[in-house]
Amino acid sequence: MRSIKTILVGTILAAGFGIFAGTADAHADTLYTVQSGDSLSKISQQFSGDNSLIEAIAADNNIADINMIFAGQQLVVKTEDGTVVETAAPAVQAEAQTEVQTTTETAAAATTAESTYTGTSSSAKEWIAQKESSGSYTATNGRYIGRYQLDSSYLNGDYSAENQERVADQYVTQRYGSWEAAQVFWLANGWY
Repeated sequence: MRSIKTILVGTILAAGFGIFAGTADAHADTLYTVQSGDSLSKISQQFSGDNSLIEAIAADNNIADINMIFAGQQLVVKTEDGTVVETAAPAVQAEAQTEVQTTTETAAAATTAESTYTGTSSSAKEWIAQKESSGSYTATNGRYIGRYQLDSSYLNGDYSAENQERVADQYVTQRYGSWEAAQVFWLANGWY
């Protein structure tokens, strides 16, 4: 006769394996760690190529304000062909993070391949604005504000459209030299 300990340990191991393995159905979940500069729009773009997942991500993660997420925050993103990623053990979590980052980078590369970049400053500037905030001057993501998701300290409390445009132009000129160079950097890194 088997002892209770053997049965209990076997049951716990089976349950742990079941949680770790998850299911690979048509609508699987992916655990995504928010990076600095991310917004729900940007995350939705990475996973679906459009903004169709914003409301679902907010609902699934109990986010009351879709314009406020924080770097390091972990979000469940339901995708069509993703995998279930659980945080069962640190080694598994690190491996899962690598998988999520690879998936995110692949999705970002696919999105960039569809860009309509024409090589002018105005098109590069608009392209970045669409990637950062879907073109909204009122978008916020933690301390990042507005159309170009500038750090709030750069804007000195003036969040007007005119100041956002002026500060964005100064930032890009000082850091990259041109909007085209900023776009090239964004394409390589997923931020500018």
